Amino acid sequence: MSRPLIRSRRTAVPLGVAVVSALALWPAVSASAAPAPVPSATEAKGAAAEGTLSYVVNIRPGHGPSAALRKAIAKAGGTVVASYDRIGVVVATSADPAFAETVRAVRGVHSAGATRTAPLPAQSTTDVGTPKVLTEKQTRALAAEAEPGQDPLEPQQWDLPAIKADKAHKKTLGSDRVTVAVLDTGVDDTHPDIAPNFDRAGSVDCVDGKADTADGAWRPKSGESPHGTHVAGEIAAAKNGVGVTGVAPGVKVSGIKVGNPDGFFYAEAVVCGFVWAAEHGADVTNNSYFTDPWYFNCVADPDQKALVEAITRATRYAEKKGAVNVAAAGNENFDLAAEELVDPSSPNDTTPGERTVDPSECFDIPTQLPGVVTVASTGAKGLKSSFSNHGLGVVDIAAPGGDSTAYQTPEPPATSGLILGPLPGGKWGYMAGTSMASPHVAGVAALIKSRHPYAPPALVKALLYAEADAVPCTDPYDIDGDGKIDAVCEGGKNRNGFYGVGVADALDAVRR
Repeated sequence: MSRPLIRSRRTAVPLGVAVVSALALWPAVSASAAPAPVPSATEAKGAAAEGTLSYVVNIRPGHGPSAALRKAIAKAGGTVVASYDRIGVVVATSADPAFAETVRAVRGVHSAGATRTAPLPAQSTTDVGTPKVLTEKQTRALAAEAEPGQDPLEPQQWDLPAIKADKAHKKTLGSDRVTVAVLDTGVDDTHPDIAPNFDRAGSVDCVDGKADTADGAWRPKSGESPHGTHVAGEIAAAKNGVGVTGVAPGVKVSGIKVGNPDGFFYAEAVVCGFVWAAEHGADVTNNSYFTDPWYFNCVADPDQKALVEAITRATRYAEKKGAVNVAAAGNENFDLAAEELVDPSSPNDTTPGERTVDPSECFDIPTQLPGVVTVASTGAKGLKSSFSNHGLGVVDIAAPGGDSTAYQTPEPPATSGLILGPLPGGKWGYMAGTSMASPHVAGVAALIKSRHPYAPPALVKALLYAEADAVPCTDPYDIDGDGKIDAVCEGGKNRNGFYGVGVADALDAVRR
């Protein structure tokens, strides 16, 4: 989704027309814009100062909050919500606008910052978009195209042959001993395409910054985003004669709900999600979101620095425990390797303002964190999707995420340039975005882990990159055919800013 004032820029583009309009709303970013000061959370929240905010406090890993810190938290009207002692991250709430400044002065505190600029609960009601849902009539009509051995809607999944997943499935569907944790808006595990492969023990609701293990807490409630269900299905929809087929239809998938009902992904939820995944055996995590409310988190700001530190600790912990962390690159057609970018929508939970940032010092988290696999999106013709962020040295790999059918039309019998997947309530529909590209890579990583069950994350990533199909720069890149260059690709065939090391290859993942 590429439009101003959005909450989660990796939430999928729902319709082909949405992709088209995205280019009009997001022209090429001007690097000559006058630099603007980076506001702190305290400065930005304005009227929210009297409300209760959530905070992360980073202390020495392996230790819980000290008596002095607990005293400081209580003195500032704060309450400890959760303490992730192994990584030294404390989640707290307080209505005191000086809370973060107060606890930063406590001995042993590395950093502390507000995770939001709007009081709890978040007040935004902006629509995140709706996928293009297939009617029962359309579903039956499309299913008529299926050949023996295919799930009914598989002929519409041009994305599977694009990464050779259809050929890979003839060799293996993946191991049920491998689990991909979907950190997202929740997963409908009752969906017939997801239920056979769902890991209930590995699923949880982390929205409030602490684990809610109530049965079904991981599911999206009525009216909440279908995003996580679609992502989970792309990874591991069962090959069971129903609906669609996932990239790794034999592996397990768990749902870790980190997006709140208004569609915000706050740091305390993301930290909880990574720690839960790490401690419940996840082999891969998929992260098709960015951490609100800051589009980029600048380490010069004490609040944003604390968010970067907290989530960095969480992702490193997950990798240390055996998980490969995969994340979407974003949907603004930004060059993340540029010297400057204009961030037009931070903080997105109160009143956004425009600021110029250096993406080498202001980070999209978790996407730009060390060790995280950053995924760009391609369309049905194999070109960078019109909306996909890019950047030499930032993008690691590419995979199908869809694009406007007008820009990249798939080969028949597929009819839509978007990505087809399951939706809550036993439905299916089309979505597009780097949100959809990331789960394709997560699925391939799961296939690699299935073939090499004892491989540590570093080896899984090395194989993922080595087995990718190199794609040279698209030059010139005029995706809409209007005679104007829409993005510039830097680098050579084996590594460049559009495709990283290339497009993920599921077939090589299961035969090498």
